[in-house]
Amino acid sequence: MIVRDIMSKNITWVNEHDTVEKAAELMKSCDCGCIPVCNEDKLIGVVTDRDIALRSVAEGQSPHQRVRDVMSKDLVIGSPEMNVNDAVKIMGEKQIRRLPIVENDSLVGIVALGDISLEPVLQDNAEDALKNISKP
Repeated sequence: MIVRDIMSKNITWVNEHDTVEKAAELMKSCDCGCIPVCNEDKLIGVVTDRDIALRSVAEGQSPHQRVRDVMSKDLVIGSPEMNVNDAVKIMGEKQIRRLPIVENDSLVGIVALGDISLEPVLQDNAEDALKNISKP
């Protein structure tokens, strides 16, 4: 099975000039913990609930602080044609729960452990990845 078959394709994103408050509001409305940061459709970072908690709130920053100041810039990405098992391996090794999917330099989707765990044939893979992600 390839990533394109299970990735989420309807992606909400923010740009680097948007506020941390906007990113948090989108996370709430989308019920997710990670929002891609794009310039047009080019992925330049991701902002996670953890980024907001540690780099903004815990530092006493304003909710009007720009996303570019708190986003994670060291991106780990996948491609839509990669094998899901390879995506799971990357997620486990890099200790990430969500993998942005890029094609022709454009963000085309995100695959999350939740997407993988919904596929009965892949549930063991998701469990293994989660064990690696949860290591200290």
